[in-house]
Amino acid sequence: MAAMACIPRRLSQITLFNTKNLTLYHITLVVILCTTFYLIGIWQHSVGTTSSSAAAAFRSSVPCSSLKTTQLDFLPHHLPPDPPSETTRAAQFPPCDPSFSEYTPCEDVQRSLKFDRDMLIYRERHCPEKDELLKCRIPAPYGYKVPFRWPQGREFAWFANVPHKELTVEKKNQNWIKVEGDRFRFPGGGTMFPHGADAYIDDIDKLISLRDGSIRTAIDTGCGVASWGAYLLSRNILAMSFAPRDTHEAQVQFALERGVPAMIGVMASIRLPYPSRAFDMAHCSRCLIPWGQYDGLYLIEVDRVLRPGSYWILSGPPINWQKHWKGWNRTTDDLKSEQSRIETVAKSLCWKKLVQKDDLAIWQKPTNHVHCKANRKVFKRPPICYTQNPDMACRYTKLETCLTPLPRVSNIKEIAGGQLAKWPERLNAIPPRISSGSLPGITETVFVENSELWKKRVEYYKTIDHQLAETGRYRNLLDMNAYLGGFAAALVDDPVWVMNIVPVEADQINTLGVVYERGLIGTYQNWCEAMSTYPRTYDFIHGDAIFSLYKDRCEMEDIVLEMDRILRPESSVIIRDDVDVLMKLKNMMDGMQWDGRIVDHEDGPHERTKILFAVKQYWVASPLSQNQ
Repeated sequence: MAAMACIPRRLSQITLFNTKNLTLYHITLVVILCTTFYLIGIWQHSVGTTSSSAAAAFRSSVPCSSLKTTQLDFLPHHLPPDPPSETTRAAQFPPCDPSFSEYTPCEDVQRSLKFDRDMLIYRERHCPEKDELLKCRIPAPYGYKVPFRWPQGREFAWFANVPHKELTVEKKNQNWIKVEGDRFRFPGGGTMFPHGADAYIDDIDKLISLRDGSIRTAIDTGCGVASWGAYLLSRNILAMSFAPRDTHEAQVQFALERGVPAMIGVMASIRLPYPSRAFDMAHCSRCLIPWGQYDGLYLIEVDRVLRPGSYWILSGPPINWQKHWKGWNRTTDDLKSEQSRIETVAKSLCWKKLVQKDDLAIWQKPTNHVHCKANRKVFKRPPICYTQNPDMACRYTKLETCLTPLPRVSNIKEIAGGQLAKWPERLNAIPPRISSGSLPGITETVFVENSELWKKRVEYYKTIDHQLAETGRYRNLLDMNAYLGGFAAALVDDPVWVMNIVPVEADQINTLGVVYERGLIGTYQNWCEAMSTYPRTYDFIHGDAIFSLYKDRCEMEDIVLEMDRILRPESSVIIRDDVDVLMKLKNMMDGMQWDGRIVDHEDGPHERTKILFAVKQYWVASPLSQNQ
């Protein structure tokens, strides 16, 4: 047992000895390896130095010109050019003198004096030549405020925005306009409706129906401050009102300030800037247009823009002359003769006089020209126009004393050009100009798809421009290139109205007739010229590819300056166009005290078409310069 107890102690001693020897071997091996690698490193360094010296000698002996090298270019090649400095941009578009705060380039009073006064030609559009164009920004008057929101704006406007009291004196007894402290109030009166436009419209409604949706678009010739159009809006009737810039200072400007559709215009020697068969109703309330003169030229033009079966309403001289002749300061024979001439012209146009009651007379245009063409044997004048384009109504198309023919019909009961749906179904019903195939390339499918597209786009716009999304913030809107009116149609439920522009210089089909057949309003416009409106007309301007359209036609800066003139302070624009066009445009707007940014297309960042959103900053003329 003692011998067996000694065996484990001996084994543990042997194991300890072996472990010590193994550790010594490891240490010796590591030292040898470290020494070896150190010596190898010294040797390699000496060889490398020699090689480097040789390489250096080789490089110095070979001229650089004999070596071909390629430099890699890691710079980006898709960056826009750097914009000019702030100082340079600001110098491009300085403020105009405060005396230009109400400047209307194509209706300039001083320029108009150079033209013939016959037929009021001097009141027509006479635009400046290229070397006469202003290259400055029109200032707002000192104290300018954002206009009242609709519907309060129908009754009120800030005095500082349109500082003119002339009409408050001249029309004091006619209830047009009153001054109340820092604002104007519009009681809704007119020369022939001193008790208010509402009561006057009710009188019309008793004679023809204004509430069943059959009358949607109207035109008011010689509109004053446009109270007739303002109060028609509550009946879902959209009126295009116009009046000249004349001795009734700022009448159209007051209308626009109230939030009522209006333009500067006059019936003189050129056509009204609207397509044929555009309006359901035309109106003249003591508008001073000589309807019976010049072979009925002006009634012939009203006939062109009226739809089949539509109405012409006349109040004021000579209607009810038996009662008013003394107040009008005219003789009974003169007034009786004037009414006789009007009646004769109306009959020659195949109009039917529906009614004359008190101060109102209403005529109706025929639904087709079957009988009218036949009775040319009786009425030699006016003859039928067979060669003219009835929709050709750019700013300088001359009036003609011939009757615009209605589209052909297959029977006497058919409505020429097609029957329109009643409002509001009219907005999205297929317009007759499209369903009849009158517009090549625009089919019913194209129309429906275009309407849906603009609903999507406007919804996207409202995420970009929160003021557009805010109910009541904007009232007067402008679409610079309206096409089928899809932008305006998408906003029909908002408390806004849209002036739809079809550019006359555009290489496209004339679509303004479609806009009117949808129950919307608009006009023709050449954007190389100024628009027939006052400064600060619009709260919002929209343009779809308008700058690409006018490329090489006129200077971009002139179009931008016109946009600046007609846009109100703190209002906005949305322009969609090619990204390169928008980059140039934004640099230009930066020099005009506009805040802008370019955002992606509604379909995503991979589209070349982008969207420029910009807001015009608030700035006004200084009080000292304005007083001077």
